Order: sequence, then structure tokens, then C-alpha cells
Amino acid sequence: MPLSREINPTQPVNQQIYHILRREIVRCQIAPGTPLSEKEVSVRFDVSRQPVREAFIKLAETGLVQVRPQRGTWVSKISISHVKNGCFIREAIERAVVKRAATKVTDSDLYTLEHLLNQQRVAINDNHIDDFFSLDDKFHQQLALIADCSLAWETVENIKATMDRVRYMSLDHVSPPAMLLDQHYAIFNALNAHDETAVDNAMHLHLHEISQSILLIRQENQDWFSEE
Repeated sequence: MPLSREINPTQPVNQQIYHILRREIVRCQIAPGTPLSEKEVSVRFDVSRQPVREAFIKLAETGLVQVRPQRGTWVSKISISHVKNGCFIREAIERAVVKRAATKVTDSDLYTLEHLLNQQRVAINDNHIDDFFSLDDKFHQQLALIADCSLAWETVENIKATMDRVRYMSLDHVSPPAMLLDQHYAIFNALNAHDETAVDNAMHLHLHEISQSILLIRQENQDWFSEE
């Protein structure tokens, strides 16, 4: 397990542990099927077991870990059915979001989006995949804010943890960031034109990538996936 101890004593410890472990699980730094020990994690962060236990519970709610009383806790394998269901729900929400955003977007909103796209390009040029991954989420979150529906992004964020593992694994060769950036620009251009049909089509194409990439990623890492 990675040895970082990135805890800020002025912030809720359980939330920090949750976010650190979530990031490491999503990026497969902690591989599917890996056992997790409350004791080891508490030692790693130099905290009591209570905030670790709370972090494990929240990770279980997102489907990233399985907690079995008397048996232990381990990182869940990637559920193909959960990924497919998550893709379906996310696409339904985000296509509705961008169509609404197309009717509300302002010049200021477009400036913010363009700035995020420029940051994404810099991350790609510098080969900073982790930065691109975070900026990708910020782009989609900003779309929900433009549509005046922040709850839409909160809902997506709650269901996409399992999808994110496939997304991250696909970035280096199946769905390269440069291709995803081009798709983001297609969304941006359609918003700039206030074209609801074009932005709906652009978002559909963009989010369809994840459902296609899972088939290829699974072939490369069969032990990390389950049919459930």
C-alpha cells in the first residue's frame, strides 16, 4: 500500500482518509481484490481506527470496497453490470444537463470552460494524466453549474466511482486524453452556438467511450473484473 500520510489535522480525518483511499483505488494504485486492514491504515495515517472505519463504510457505499463482518474488508473487483448501469444513468443525466446549459450559457461561462480546456491541453502536453483526470471532472461539474443544477453533478459523482476505475485505466491507450479533449471542444462549440441538438449529440459521443473501453480494459485485466 502507498505510504503517503497526507492528513491535515484541521480537517475531518475520516473524510480525508476516504478521499485518499478513493483516489488510490480509482487509479488502481490499490488493485481490485486487495485486502484492507483498519489497523494498517490507522498506522499509515497515525490515527485511531474510528475514522478509518468510517472511511471504509463510505467507500463501501460507493461500491469501491466490500466490508464483511468477521471476515474483513477488501477492494471490490470492478463490476461490469455496475459500470454499464452507471454509464446509462450518467449519460441520461449529463445529456439533459448540457441541453439545459445550451439555453443558459453566458460569455462568462464560456470563458470558464475555455480556461478549463486550456488547462487540460497543458496537462496533456506535460503528460500529467492525474491532472487531466481531475480537470475532466471539473469540466463536467462546470456544465452542471451552468445548467443551474449542481445536484446533477452530485448525483453523477455518487454513482461513478466504479466507472472511474475503468476511465483511469483507459486513458493511456484506449481513450487517450487528446481524443477526450477533442470531444470536450465539440461540447464547448455546441454550447457556444446554443445548439441543443449538437451538444446532446456531442455529449452522447463523449460518454459512449466508457461503455466501449470497458470491453478492451477487461481483456487486459481479467482478474480485476466481475460479472456481478
